[in-house]
Amino acid sequence: MLRQKYQFKNYNWMLVIAVMVLCGLGVLFINSADSTYTSRQFLGLLVCTAVMFFLSVVNYNFIGDYSRILYVLNLILLLLVKVPGLGVNVGGATRWLNLGFTRIQPSEFTKIFMIIFVAVYIQEHEEDFNEWKNLIKLAALCAVPLFLVVAEPDLSTTIDITFILLAVIFVGGLNIKLIRRCIIIGIPLMALFIWYIQTPNQILLQDYQVTRIMTFLNPSEYADTTAYQQENSEMAIGSGQLYGKGLNNNTISEVTVTDTGLVSEQQTDFIFSVIGEEAGFIGSIIVIALFAIVVIQCLIIAQRAKNISGRLIATGVAAWIGFQTFINIGVATHFLPNTGLTLPFMSYGLTSLLSCMAGIGLVLNIGLQRHY
Repeated sequence: MLRQKYQFKNYNWMLVIAVMVLCGLGVLFINSADSTYTSRQFLGLLVCTAVMFFLSVVNYNFIGDYSRILYVLNLILLLLVKVPGLGVNVGGATRWLNLGFTRIQPSEFTKIFMIIFVAVYIQEHEEDFNEWKNLIKLAALCAVPLFLVVAEPDLSTTIDITFILLAVIFVGGLNIKLIRRCIIIGIPLMALFIWYIQTPNQILLQDYQVTRIMTFLNPSEYADTTAYQQENSEMAIGSGQLYGKGLNNNTISEVTVTDTGLVSEQQTDFIFSVIGEEAGFIGSIIVIALFAIVVIQCLIIAQRAKNISGRLIATGVAAWIGFQTFINIGVATHFLPNTGLTLPFMSYGLTSLLSCMAGIGLVLNIGLQRHY
């Protein structure tokens, strides 16, 4: 495991620096949003950084050998959330597991566990991956944890994980004809889904999930209710103008967090509203550029990976960081419906930070073992 000979000249310091700068900025902006979370986030960052560097020297193939155990562990954690006394209910959703000294959100670990599992599965079926029996088996194996996540309920994380796994499967060599058929069938099904959730007594989604979708489709009808939070986030970002107001000088943020709660959860889901207000357009562009560097470096490492599982794990992490960043910023700028997804590396949330840093650690190890 640790006796693997690495060429440390291949260590991707650009990826490390970009990630650490994002994490450091995250601590600063969390402190501005709500200083009560600062020390916990900083201490968590120290632990997560140690995990990242540790995993960067652990052979990812060794971890892949235990992909089935990780899959089972993932299911156990998701099931424990439903056990009375262990699962923690917040806002009508039971997504957290009480460990006594802290709480964790198992669905965040599902992302990295399933990336590893699917990557190894595709590698094991590299020659016959597009046979229907293997595709159906993989779909069934993916459906179990996804069902457990959506039942929490956590639709946004379910969609997030689904997109990540689809990216891994696509790069793994899914037949283009099958992709075309899925698109042809999927578009009418999506239209049917939007129609159905608006019907009385629909059973697919919770009422608040329907409201979020309808708020996005018809924002003017919800301007004084569910759209209010996103509109105030948009206003906070716009008020930063070109250079921002400076750290801890977020007038709108102070009102929303401490007084009227116009933008709730600024330290988590809406951390980008703090970034836009305090760092302005220039600061926001820098943050987006840093995320772009992280995604691009992950894709470069994926291209140079020595085997298909390494390529797919790095691709999965790239898709994860890229997609979740796009969604979070899209929500904060009122471009997308409210989802509740965090901004990787920057939002408050130690489980999210730990899973992201673990993913980067694996990508760094893949880079150390590149074939050229």
